[in-house]
Amino acid sequence: MGVSTSPPEKGIAVVTVDFPPVNALPVKGWFDLAEAVRAAGRDPSVRCVVLRSEGRGFNAGVDIKELQSAGPSALIGANRGCSAAFSAVYECEVPVVAAVRGFCLGGGVGLAGNADAIVASEDAVFGLPELDRGALGAATHLARLVPQHLMRALYFTSRTATAAELHAHGSVWRVVPGDELDRAARELAGEIAAKDGELLRLAKAAINGIDPVDVHRSYRFEQGFTYEASVSGVADRVRNTFGQEGA
Repeated sequence: MGVSTSPPEKGIAVVTVDFPPVNALPVKGWFDLAEAVRAAGRDPSVRCVVLRSEGRGFNAGVDIKELQSAGPSALIGANRGCSAAFSAVYECEVPVVAAVRGFCLGGGVGLAGNADAIVASEDAVFGLPELDRGALGAATHLARLVPQHLMRALYFTSRTATAAELHAHGSVWRVVPGDELDRAARELAGEIAAKDGELLRLAKAAINGIDPVDVHRSYRFEQGFTYEASVSGVADRVRNTFGQEGA
């Protein structure tokens, strides 16, 4: 349980997230993930990072129970932890391939949306149920996966998009059966890792430098509204109904 990194193999480091039962990460988990991705990118023997998960889905966002029990400090920690993890993926010195299975929700969209490429299983779904959970955020990253108006409709309804739909929009590289996901992600990572390592790092920095949206500033702006919802009591009102039948 937790975040682990497999020893580099042919230029590929695999970072695995495992927080049963649904990979909803506690505050510490987000910071651990950030450090694991950054460390992998700093390793001169690594030319590509694969970000994957164990269990039922890729990522279910933050641990709602921790937010409910720990008060304002948990929200601040979750905001900072998510920001750190998303930034680590985006700023990783080498390309990051996200291997997405099952649900990719909330913070999962932040991770996948900041990755350089996505390989997904046929059962993968992507969405932001934030409005149902008393939170806001990661529209910055969903907008990197789908067109603007679709992003807005998904955000306001809390609906999800399938891997096949994202593949049609060009944001998912391949959609494969679940038992082929890890192999397919490593296959793409291997093709990337076959390039010159120094040139890859320059290419990653160059592509980030021409990004039309500053993902750090954009996501931080969103987080301000999450905090506003919290201090105003709106977040608690919505979050306290989370999981209740008919809510």
